[in-house]
Amino acid sequence: MALLKYEEIAESLRARIAAGEFAPGETVPSGRDLAEQWSVSRATAIKAMDVLRNDGVVVAKQGTGFVVTETPVARPAGARRAGSARVTGGMPFLRVGEPDWAEPPARVAAVLGMDSGVTTLRRIRILQLPDGSPHSYAEAWFPPEIAEASPRLAQTAPIPEGTTRYVRRQTGRFPAEGVDVTTVRLATESEVLHLGLSGATAVAVVLHTAYDQEGRPLVCEEGVTPSPHFEQVETYAM
Repeated sequence: MALLKYEEIAESLRARIAAGEFAPGETVPSGRDLAEQWSVSRATAIKAMDVLRNDGVVVAKQGTGFVVTETPVARPAGARRAGSARVTGGMPFLRVGEPDWAEPPARVAAVLGMDSGVTTLRRIRILQLPDGSPHSYAEAWFPPEIAEASPRLAQTAPIPEGTTRYVRRQTGRFPAEGVDVTTVRLATESEVLHLGLSGATAVAVVLHTAYDQEGRPLVCEEGVTPSPHFEQVETYAM
């Protein structure tokens, strides 16, 4: 599927940032410069920058323009749909350990269509609130064929263009449908530790699976959010 012009501009800037052309804290080309370079309207160039800003790749800095973010940014676990969580948009996160190959939990293996005992690539992160405290704990599991074709997923360094766009470039596969299954339980000992909770606390667990254009799973992420930070809102016609 061909990219729209503003998406093409945003993708180009992502690649340049990922290649190190613009380091964290450095200013990227202005909307006017981009409009001239790509022979597009300034509105189209600004729309491209809005894409990067919404994805947390750049931030607006008064008097300077847009600069590359110092901290990796992620979406709140499970907040893929507009209005589905109290905290929306991007937020900083901390990577937990290094990506590793492990056997996923039974419910994740079932979604990925994997047999018992088969390992797959796992990436763990803790999403943070503005004051630096934990918001949610997320484990993302990538099927072996995706992980093997996308070697940067196994590295600890952030992927400035985002995992979705990186995987699309490496495999030609992109998310066409997402399924979120929400359950409630008590936090495990490990989750209590990572989320800084005091004893057994109720948590919302969102099992998010992204499927590609042929209905094959691209990633399955289990996001765990303490009850004080989770609120689901549904809007529908009456």
